[in-house]
Amino acid sequence: MDHEVIAVGAGFSGLCVGIKLREAGIEDFVLLDAADGVGGVWRHNTYPGVAVDIPSATYSYSFEPNPNWSRAFAPGNELLAYAERVTDKYGLRPKLRLGTFVHRAVFDEEHDLWRVVTNHGELTCRFLVGAVGPLDQPKMPDIPGIDAFQGKVIHTARWDHTYNMSDERVAVIGTGASGLQVIPHLAERAEHLTVYQRTPIWVFPKLDFTIPRPMRTALRVVPGLQRVVRAVTTVLTEAIFVLGVIYHKRLPFLASGIERICRAHLRRQVRDPEIRRKLTPSYGFGCKRPSFSNSYLATYNRPDVSLVTTPIERITGHGIVTADGVEHKTDTLVLATGFKILELGATPAFPVYGLGGVELGEFWDENRYQNYEGVASPQTPNFWLMNGPYSVSGASWFTMIETGTRHIVRCVVEARKRGASRMTVKQAPHDAYTRRMRDGVEGTIFARPVCTGSNSYYFDRHGDVPYIRAQSGPALWWASGHFDLDDYAFTTSGRARTGRPS
Repeated sequence: MDHEVIAVGAGFSGLCVGIKLREAGIEDFVLLDAADGVGGVWRHNTYPGVAVDIPSATYSYSFEPNPNWSRAFAPGNELLAYAERVTDKYGLRPKLRLGTFVHRAVFDEEHDLWRVVTNHGELTCRFLVGAVGPLDQPKMPDIPGIDAFQGKVIHTARWDHTYNMSDERVAVIGTGASGLQVIPHLAERAEHLTVYQRTPIWVFPKLDFTIPRPMRTALRVVPGLQRVVRAVTTVLTEAIFVLGVIYHKRLPFLASGIERICRAHLRRQVRDPEIRRKLTPSYGFGCKRPSFSNSYLATYNRPDVSLVTTPIERITGHGIVTADGVEHKTDTLVLATGFKILELGATPAFPVYGLGGVELGEFWDENRYQNYEGVASPQTPNFWLMNGPYSVSGASWFTMIETGTRHIVRCVVEARKRGASRMTVKQAPHDAYTRRMRDGVEGTIFARPVCTGSNSYYFDRHGDVPYIRAQSGPALWWASGHFDLDDYAFTTSGRARTGRPS
């Protein structure tokens, strides 16, 4: 066996797994990543204006606060620098296997280990962690004729910084979180910018500001100050993004109150009443991912920016034809169309063949998404998936990252303690958890009619909302440290004791 643990992904999820394994005294692990460096989504997403969309103090490891953020909402390059610094501080460089693409992973039932097939050959391990984040695979729009377009095509997740689009007619398809950030910057560069909107986004005022040097100094030297700031930003973010959505049935006034704030923000930002109407969501706050911005809405006041809400019919060699028959001439096409998330080939990010040769992604696609505590499946022993079905809650991605890691490390430590070579979540507790999560959706905003027409990636093709765990961040944290370890079956294969398989 090559390694005890392999984690696939060297973004913040994989790095956290490495840090916490090492803290638990487990050193025989490696982190695989197809990229040439750490950082995951923050290495790939470098489009103009990219930044965190929740406060920086919350968007970071709770055990590794950063007093050096330049702004309340840090730009993307600072998140990448943070990942690099964490990698060095915790000595993870020797554990990295960069430029390593995983083609598939197959569970060897005879020897209780995983065979991980990569572009550099096969690796084996006892325990496997899928730590590829959900914002990994760019989603291309399914629009007829897009391959025939003769101009430049750029996806926000794979930005081309060598391309100069000044004096060009630029079209942006998509007004989600990425579009919201990049559109104001493209308006400054293009001769004319046309934005194609399918579904408007709820936009909350962004309380962003440059953090002055004295404040950064105080964060470094005053004991406990960073934790206080993080607690405040976390509570506020949890209230905006979680409580009003997850506990909508009990607290409907939270979402409606936030909607009023967003509508007032829209009125202040946009002068033209018709454009305001087009930018006003017809669905409830939280049905689709909202965001913060002080510049996105105001961009539509510019005479060189057009908002098109007529559906796109097709793309030609030199433009975009909308359903009204109008062809809009275009030189550069920017795709702010997000990522593949809850769909076959994206969750998990590589084929995972478990017991009886069952491929986990295909099983979920056919039988609905399901995952015990958001990380484990009965079909795949010794395998945990970070940010999997029914795992996403809390004020920040780091909430899911740290709680998922806590669960995984508890499991590996327990398997070692029991001398087990195989650890498989039992079907009964898995099914009970799945029922709780599906039942819990009934209390969220996603079960309300106000989500009709939201075109949200929170919903999958089955009509489920498996992207969301219907619990608060604190509840998620508690569960990761107190789930019953006997929900897993621990066994030892005789062949596993013999050492390296033939």
